[in-house]
Amino acid sequence: MEGSLAGFVRALRLAGVQASTAETIDAAHAMALVGFADRASLKASLGVVLAKSAEEKSIHDRIFDLYFSLPVSINNEAQPQAPSGERTGDPVIDALLDLTDGRKGRDALDAAIRQAAARIGVDEIRFSSQATFFVRQILAELGIAPLEARLLGLLSETSVEAQAQAQVLGAARDLLQHQARALVEQRFELFGKPATENFMTEVAVRRPIGRMGPPDIERMKVAVARMAKRLSAKHSQRRRIRLQGQLDFRRTLRANAGHDGVPIHLSFKHKRRDKPRLVVVCDVSGSVAAHVRFLLLFLYALHGTVTDLRSFGFSHRLQDVAAPLETLPFDDAMALILREVGGGATDYGQAWVDLRNQHWDCIDRRTTVLVLGDGRSNQTNPRLDIFAELTERAKRVVWLCNEPPVRWGSGDSCMLQYRPLCTHVTHCASASDLERAIDEALQAYA
Repeated sequence: MEGSLAGFVRALRLAGVQASTAETIDAAHAMALVGFADRASLKASLGVVLAKSAEEKSIHDRIFDLYFSLPVSINNEAQPQAPSGERTGDPVIDALLDLTDGRKGRDALDAAIRQAAARIGVDEIRFSSQATFFVRQILAELGIAPLEARLLGLLSETSVEAQAQAQVLGAARDLLQHQARALVEQRFELFGKPATENFMTEVAVRRPIGRMGPPDIERMKVAVARMAKRLSAKHSQRRRIRLQGQLDFRRTLRANAGHDGVPIHLSFKHKRRDKPRLVVVCDVSGSVAAHVRFLLLFLYALHGTVTDLRSFGFSHRLQDVAAPLETLPFDDAMALILREVGGGATDYGQAWVDLRNQHWDCIDRRTTVLVLGDGRSNQTNPRLDIFAELTERAKRVVWLCNEPPVRWGSGDSCMLQYRPLCTHVTHCASASDLERAIDEALQAYA
């Protein structure tokens, strides 16, 4: 039972369910109480313990049906049929023929193939190209070599008896191969396919955003959501820990003077902690558009942690872009923003003027300002005076530049002029860089 549960939880984790060790222990207790006899009760019980959201419940139900079911081909009428016949007298061959004898059912065949698969570690499959290897390993574990040797000898004989027995052995071999492959394909769907997909997603996360292709973009939507969930859990947990505070001995003694100093009522020191307050200013010109997409996707997936968030986009004039992001599907919102805000020559100086004239009141000593852009202002005035006011007014100013440091200051780049005025400047080329930058910004509120 423990082995089945461990494999099931592993499959859930690969599919995206965050099942903890404590929840796995609870699932073991639930499984011990419910047992395997009532499939519906077991499924419902494990779902209550291991799934924490509607999305995870959907994943749980899908994985449960796949993990605790016979491979699809077990009940497929098109599968090879092994006709009943006389046994050969060889105990190994006859044992395999018994497994494939329709008169005795297929439960024994399924159990034998599962046990053989467990012994050869089929759950470690990673690529579909490994299926043939694992099928041969399962068959070898079942002891198919004598059957194949006997079959090869019979095929060289011409007697009717030999041909009839060859037909029985051939059908049995085909059925064993068919069922072994069905199990291997099922385990690949559970363990190999998601592991490969997770690996490809990790590669995409570290790939420069500007070099991503369409498959990477689809993977990144899932990856960014998981990153945001991880950051939200991390910083929410820190907030809960800090709320407990440290014991204040003096206040505790004073509060319990009427109880002869017995500390019945405890008093704690509480350090004032600001809630995260972010203002995001994004250059949405063509050279930065892809980075903007993922930054905003990150931030809007952090609603549980960042409740006070303002987002602005500019190429020439600064505009508040929060409304479309809050009311439209994200892809539609980004298309609208790039269409309405992304046109025109980039002018950082005008963006700072617009921010000061129209939105200065949203920045105070509790605000972290995140700037995403390459700092290329088309030879216009960078308005360093207003930017200096901004850095004095805000808690922190963090600049995420999509260009590498070796290009800062070249051509119309103003990055070397802006850098001394910022709290922190970092090269931000990939989604993992964005995650790290947002994590550091939220650390300031710990």
